[in-house]
Amino acid sequence: MDLFARTAEKDRRGQPLAERMRPRALAEFVGQEQLLGPGKLLRRALEAKELPSLILWGPPGTGKTTLGRLLAGEAGARFVPMSAVMSGVKELREAVAEAATHRDQRNERTVLFIDEIHRFNKAQQDALLPHVEAGTVVLIGATTENPSFEVNAALLSRAKVVVLRALSETDLRAVIDRALADKERGLGAQPLDVADEVRELVAREARGDARRALVTLEAAAAVAVPDATTKRKLLTPAVIEEALQKRTLLYDRAGDEHYGVVSAFIKSMRGSDPDAAVYWMARMIEAGEDPLFVLRRMVIFAAEDVGVADPRALSVATAAVDAFRFVGLPEGIIPMTEAAIYLATAPKTNTAITTYAAVKKDIDAHGALPVPNHIRNAPTALAKQLGWGSGYQYPHDFAGHHVREEYLPETIRGHTYYKPSDSGHEAEIAARLAKLRSDGGDKKR
Repeated sequence: MDLFARTAEKDRRGQPLAERMRPRALAEFVGQEQLLGPGKLLRRALEAKELPSLILWGPPGTGKTTLGRLLAGEAGARFVPMSAVMSGVKELREAVAEAATHRDQRNERTVLFIDEIHRFNKAQQDALLPHVEAGTVVLIGATTENPSFEVNAALLSRAKVVVLRALSETDLRAVIDRALADKERGLGAQPLDVADEVRELVAREARGDARRALVTLEAAAAVAVPDATTKRKLLTPAVIEEALQKRTLLYDRAGDEHYGVVSAFIKSMRGSDPDAAVYWMARMIEAGEDPLFVLRRMVIFAAEDVGVADPRALSVATAAVDAFRFVGLPEGIIPMTEAAIYLATAPKTNTAITTYAAVKKDIDAHGALPVPNHIRNAPTALAKQLGWGSGYQYPHDFAGHHVREEYLPETIRGHTYYKPSDSGHEAEIAARLAKLRSDGGDKKR
């Protein structure tokens, strides 16, 4: 650290509270015991003074940048931060060249910390590979996105993916209490009165995000009005709500939380829980998701998971699509909710998808098997000479409009793909199909 950086470190006036309260030592770091506790992965690495390349994956405000800085300090390495948004291959090469100089001339390791590493394109990630592999730099990347999808496989193979969890309310309470008590970096020097229930409210509303907790606390301290007598500011629930303005729901339409909420919505309907289904649907809508995306998922669900156990489900789902397009928001939420409730409470069967999968398996195995001659159409004299259509039995000529006949190619004759369940309307289908398959209905009318 040079003279200017050291001076800036000491003078934090004007910096946000979250930045001022950034832990300066690992002992101050709150949370992530699954990684830093005794005998855990990062603790063992630090004790051995061997810091591997890491991808820190976790939601916002869980301490990814801070942890990267502290790990570098504990390992006695230089810490070089970069932002994937602001940096390119040129900056990467310069950082690596400097790291090589420090390694060769000072025997000093360099931790190259790349924030939002998922924003690097393939070329930028590939540029890192040889230097990480050679040990020129120890890479610590931070991301809120699933590394399996956003980081090259080659780079992933050279780094350990470490999952950070959203902070618990207990962790957040510790962060809040420390900020309120710290007179040097925090709010301890200000005349503030903050009751326990208010501290708990801030921790609860932070939703696992330490930065959000501290931003809320700082904003509340700024908007609170001093008491005329005591000259002290009382932070009340009303003041906290004013500081929060409107709760920001955790939901990145292109990220992991998006897929998590969608998955919860579908699984809740599949599990026949209308309360949870509507909750997750509302989470998506209130966070700004396109309602037509949600409706498409319901149409798919109606066919895939309800299926012929209740054939009306598909009509309900498609009607909800039409109704929403007709009335729009906000009233369009009503038919959407109706559809979600109907789908969640409907009987379930997945035979539409299992039947197709079984058929596809045979198609993959046997290829394009020939159509049996007796069920071919015979539009020409030549077709008739070839025997096409010969021997075909017209079902409506028989009692019950059914006759025992072979419709599958000879190679797979006798294969049964559709195996109806005993759920809802499909139970009736199962009984009828069993009768059709057994009696043949081969008496002419």
